[in-house]
Amino acid sequence: MDQDAHIAWLRAASERCTRWLSDDAMPQWTSLGIDPADGGFLEAIDPGGPHAIVAPRRGRVQPRQIYAVIEAGRLGWAGDWAAIAGRALDWYLVHFRLPDGTFADLVAPDGAMLDTRFDLYNQAFALFSLAHASAALPSRREEFEPIARSLLERLKAHYRHPQAGFEESRPPSLPLRANPHMHLLEATLAWEDISGDTEWSRVTDEIMELALARFVDPLTGALKEFFASDWRPMPDDSGRQIEPGHQFEWAWLALVWSRRRGRADAAIAARRLFAIGETWGICPLRKVAVLELNDDFSARAPIARLWGQTEWIKAALALARVSQGAERAHYLASACRAVEALEMFFLESPAGLWRDKLQEDARFIEEPSPASSLYHIVCAISELNGAFAPGGFLSKPSLTV
Repeated sequence: MDQDAHIAWLRAASERCTRWLSDDAMPQWTSLGIDPADGGFLEAIDPGGPHAIVAPRRGRVQPRQIYAVIEAGRLGWAGDWAAIAGRALDWYLVHFRLPDGTFADLVAPDGAMLDTRFDLYNQAFALFSLAHASAALPSRREEFEPIARSLLERLKAHYRHPQAGFEESRPPSLPLRANPHMHLLEATLAWEDISGDTEWSRVTDEIMELALARFVDPLTGALKEFFASDWRPMPDDSGRQIEPGHQFEWAWLALVWSRRRGRADAAIAARRLFAIGETWGICPLRKVAVLELNDDFSARAPIARLWGQTEWIKAALALARVSQGAERAHYLASACRAVEALEMFFLESPAGLWRDKLQEDARFIEEPSPASSLYHIVCAISELNGAFAPGGFLSKPSLTV
């Protein structure tokens, strides 16, 4: 296909995926996927039936589902997204928020506290959902913004790393992780969009500078996952781990930051991150992004998970946006392949559900559809939709020169 054909294919894919989200996925996840008694989100839906899985609720899933409902409404879903998100957020704040302003790890279906363990990952998604709720539910912003600011202050006062970024616990424990910082960056960027408080931007810059200086290997350009107390890769085997999905996800974030700050070095790093993910992280037989590689780019965990495909989509579109000519055509073609990879995971029946793990033998693991995937799917569909929305970089009928 030439560039125009890729654009036409992606336009159709955007429309198809947005319809799937509105007509199939959101009705499933806001009916079976919600506890009618309290409005909180459930962890999974078993395709057999289908029926909901009643299990302890994780601190990362509630805010991700709140975001997904809000963003689906912005993309045109006709459900009562504001009421659903508001009720779920009320339940989340009552049952997960701890006296010190941080958020717990695990709560029982009846709302009883199961695990108050601090996890930076959970705090990142609390901030992320509060930003999107503040933007989408402006009448409640005066309620949500102080909660977010209090959480940020708690992180700075009690979990700040002496060099940069944040610790995983108090007292400090190892390894330190890039992944929660990635989602914290996503959250601070979201707050930066709506708040005049410059502290969000300061934390955004600190995390991105840490990523460029420490998370990204200066020799290979790959982003590593696990670090010792001095932000050097862990000396054991975990220090060798890289994840193609995270190469893509960090590439996308680096490009967002690069545009906002005018930082060419971040855009250069993003191109290298994407190239690593695309060159070594895509299985040539299954045509999907695999879960893990070693730092010499050899296979580590050849299983493929749904979320990696969504990050491939986002990064490919972001790079197409800032490229021209043959380079843009390459990224558009890659985005097409990424959408095809994602749609492989969608179930035809019952529509709106998915498989999460594709094995090395090209067979999917038969298991319930995890709610945690919806956040990734919605993010990817939002990027597709935005590319073709009025003012989007692919909104013109033809971009071929």
